[in-house]
Amino acid sequence: MNPDNLKYHKEHTWVRVSGSKATIGITDYAQEALGDIVYIDLPEPDTTVEANQEISEIESTKATSPVIAPVSGTVLEVNEELADNPEIINEDPYEKGWIAVLELSDSKELEELLDSSEYEKMLEEEK
Repeated sequence: MNPDNLKYHKEHTWVRVSGSKATIGITDYAQEALGDIVYIDLPEPDTTVEANQEISEIESTKATSPVIAPVSGTVLEVNEELADNPEIINEDPYEKGWIAVLELSDSKELEELLDSSEYEKMLEEEK
């Protein structure tokens, strides 16, 4: 089940907004599709990212996949714990497995994202 307090991107990333800060990560569906995650290329702090562009890459035993930024902003913080323990994303994609915190540059972009029920519906249609 996908948490209701998040917004979802069609490329299987999520965002949790608190004021002007946006924490992002990949969804449970994405980590499950990837399988065992063995490496993540974390973005550099102070990097500017655009919505719908690659912010990082995740390598699993199955494939290497881009992580698409759900919103635009500047990277304030990255989850350093993932550098040594990328499998945290498999274990807890929504809490401990977050990837980065951005300073939002355009909060209107949030309106283009899906809520949890819309994301669930999209997943059903993909199956």
